Amino acid sequence: MRLKMANEEKLVDVRLRDRLLAQGKITKEQLEKHLDNLPDDSKNAVPLDQEEAKKMQ
Repeated sequence: MRLKMANEEKLVDVRLRDRLLAQGKITKEQLEKHLDNLPDDSKNAVPLDQEEAKKMQ
């Protein structure tokens, strides 16, 4: 089961998806369906304070 999930995630990996789309290994519809099913985690977002980030470096 984990192998199946890993293969599915690989198909929509942002680093690979353009190539897979061009090769016809996934369709735009498959990609859009996957993106539509992702959870909305915007409530967990934290604004990045640029000044504070510079201090941490």
